[in-house]
Amino acid sequence: MKSDRLGSIALAAVAFFVVAFLQLPIIVVLLAAISETSYLTIPPKGLTLHWFSVVLNDVDYLAATWTSLWLALLSTLAAAAVGVMAALMIHRKLLPGAQLLSSLFMAPMILPSIVLGVALLHYFAALGIRGSSLGLILAHTVLIVPYVIRASLSGLQSIDGSLTDAARVLGAGPIETFRLVVLPLLKPALVAGGLLAFVTSLDNVPVSIFLLGANQTTLPVKIFASVEQGVDPSVAAASTLLILLTGAALVIAERWTGFHKHV
Repeated sequence: MKSDRLGSIALAAVAFFVVAFLQLPIIVVLLAAISETSYLTIPPKGLTLHWFSVVLNDVDYLAATWTSLWLALLSTLAAAAVGVMAALMIHRKLLPGAQLLSSLFMAPMILPSIVLGVALLHYFAALGIRGSSLGLILAHTVLIVPYVIRASLSGLQSIDGSLTDAARVLGAGPIETFRLVVLPLLKPALVAGGLLAFVTSLDNVPVSIFLLGANQTTLPVKIFASVEQGVDPSVAAASTLLILLTGAALVIAERWTGFHKHV
């Protein structure tokens, strides 16, 4: 008994240190964002929110943030529509080769993002939509749709088939059954997949950097470019705001639907 207790304590200690180590980069960024110095320094010398004010009043940062938000939102909506339909076809085996189809949809998760970005660059150039908003939305939709499909498949597997059978017996058609029975039960999984898709799109650099137009930039690409030109606390402040936005979205979604069951 004593050895088991010591083993549990040791395992908990190792887990704590692993989690703490993984959080260190985020802590470093947070500390750098509140430093009074005009250069990155850890630990911070003095405390100030000046750099957050700089970011929130910078036209370039605000434009990049707006681009990131509408791109992530539209891509997530498109991925949700495509992903749910694909998950239904795969789950119900409505098409031959459902497993092969599932593997094809999962390919963007396996391929390195930079390879996908180069491939889409050449493809969109041939189609004449390189550097356009449509091209960006399509590229991000391809990138994030696997998250919606995986979460939706998980949700569909947990739905009791007798509920849909009962709806059909009571006279509901396929569309009514999906809208009134399947979709409400699928909501937690759909929120989970949609949130992961949104965050992935919001955070993407390798694909976006190849497809952005001359007058376009997203917040992650803007941060990446700023780091190349010289690091200052405003970059850390922008990164901190992105972290806080993502964290708030995760907390709200978890409170709303308990989406962790489908992740």
